[in-house]
Amino acid sequence: MAVRIRLSRVGATKRPSYRVVAIDSRRPRDGRALEILGYYDPLTEPATVRIDTERLAAWVGKGALPSATVAKLIKLNRETAAVPATPPTAPKAKPARTRKPAVAAAKVAE
Repeated sequence: MAVRIRLSRVGATKRPSYRVVAIDSRRPRDGRALEILGYYDPLTEPATVRIDTERLAAWVGKGALPSATVAKLIKLNRETAAVPATPPTAPKAKPARTRKPAVAAAKVAE
């Protein structure tokens, strides 16, 4: 059995997202996969790529070949993993809303 690591499309019409899967090369694009290894969302800015590198290495060790697109995604995933994630910043607090003094509001009402 020739195993390939390739993309399988999921998502709605005109809203594509993909799963990175290990699958028999004779199966159709969206056929039953042997294992889901990660996902790729091209619609986010920048594109989101998450791949389980341990499982990927296990499949490659067994002889699975990644497609050209998945090879690019693997490289992109390694680059983003090497860059340290910036810690999330706390949301900015809105300034306290000040009320008009009651005296000023009474003058306006007259």
